[in-house]
Amino acid sequence: MAFVICQPCIDKKHTDCVQVCPVDCIHPRPDEPDFPNVRQLYIDPSTCINCGACAAVCPEQAIFPEEDVPEQWKNFIEINAQYYKK
Repeated sequence: MAFVICQPCIDKKHTDCVQVCPVDCIHPRPDEPDFPNVRQLYIDPSTCINCGACAAVCPEQAIFPEEDVPEQWKNFIEINAQYYKK
């Protein structure tokens, strides 16, 4: 299971999570060209090691383990995965 970034990240994009991720699975980073063009950050479900470091530092409380994503934000599981399929 991976962690998922949900609705509270939209238009916030705090990068605390990017800085603590040990496997660099949260994108886009501020130094990547896509950063200004997206409204939120995304976790790559195939790279995430389920460590939880990102969730612990998120000031928006937008990051959840996939199995704990609140019902109203379940669609963000697919939204995160789709970002990495492009």
